[in-house]
Amino acid sequence: MNYFRFLVPTLVSGILAVSSVLAGDPVSMTVNVANPSGLARSSETIEVPWSEILLRIPGALPDHLSVKDATGNSLPSQVLNFHPENKKGLFDSFLFQHDFASGEKSASFTIETTTEPIPPFPSKVFARYVPERFDDFAWENDRIAHRIYGQALETPSAGKSMMTGSGIDVWSKRVRYLIVDRWYLKSHDNYHKDTGEGLDMYDTGKWRGCGGTGIWSNGNLFVSHNWKTWKVMANGPIRAVFELTYEPWDGGGVQVSETKRFTVDAGHNLDLIESTFLFNGKPEVTVGIGLGKHPKGPGELIQNKEQGWMSLWEKYKEDGQLGTAVVLAPGEQGSFTEDQHDYLLLTQATPSKAVRYYAGAGWDRSGDFSSKEDWNATVASLAARLASPVTLSYSPPPAGTASSADLSAPPSTH
Repeated sequence: MNYFRFLVPTLVSGILAVSSVLAGDPVSMTVNVANPSGLARSSETIEVPWSEILLRIPGALPDHLSVKDATGNSLPSQVLNFHPENKKGLFDSFLFQHDFASGEKSASFTIETTTEPIPPFPSKVFARYVPERFDDFAWENDRIAHRIYGQALETPSAGKSMMTGSGIDVWSKRVRYLIVDRWYLKSHDNYHKDTGEGLDMYDTGKWRGCGGTGIWSNGNLFVSHNWKTWKVMANGPIRAVFELTYEPWDGGGVQVSETKRFTVDAGHNLDLIESTFLFNGKPEVTVGIGLGKHPKGPGELIQNKEQGWMSLWEKYKEDGQLGTAVVLAPGEQGSFTEDQHDYLLLTQATPSKAVRYYAGAGWDRSGDFSSKEDWNATVASLAARLASPVTLSYSPPPAGTASSADLSAPPSTH
């Protein structure tokens, strides 16, 4: 009986809060975003923890929230839920984006309840398992596309296409809309030709491609087989999140397995990658994050130790020029080396703690980059943004709190 005396008021409170949201009584909160450095931040992703919303909008429903900027313009938004199996509907965060102009040091946004559901926004990101092409996993945003090879490509059923390679492939896009499904419909040979949307001109082979990893030991890079499992955790309209796992392999005398989590945001050429390694017998291993070399041309390499990034600009005889890059997240320490096939950015990994870095590419025919200087400026700008993140605060304060000045969220990842 005591249990029900406790449960009934709790249920009634929750039902009343939801009823209030649906009854037409708008409830709002303000999100203040500080950009102390004044850096230009195109497509800055603002991520508000769901817990902060519930403190100010009790009973908030993910499909009954709108967000507006200071001029009243409605913005596309997205709710993340990394545990959909939880029957209580415990969401993780609420996302939207803003373009900070150079020198713009703050911006404010209003999140407000709506009586009618908010229709889905057109997606600028996409990720999926591709069983029709030997277990590819492919993803894209409005700037660039990628894929990684799965286990079926290592089996005899793949025929002449049979390949072992855990590097990251690049598909170069001319257009802002999503193309992954359209290109797979063309069949393998045909998306290597540019018919106006772009093409797959990048040769990943067995090597690291655009940001693949391996274990560096005694002057050699030890790499995994193709990915074993996949899981999509979010799929637009602003952010896609997915994980790929790799079975244990010999990392130079130590058995290593890896889980890679990718966070793909609209408007960005580089994605956040969090690689978590499991191994026993030593406190740490050296991870090599690679950019593949191509025999058709040596490319122009830049290594920036201070900011923790490297960039490769390559010329293709008929298909323009392509930049690739990797950038270590703040807090990661790196050094540079190379082997026969890859330029490598080295960093240390301990068991179960993710190595965080960004990897991506930019094509000179995309309309975004006309030269290697443009590409390298974009890479350097990302490194500067990461080193000086935006911070969030909220109003009004929750009940019983005198001020919202200390209620700040973790910094944005972009």
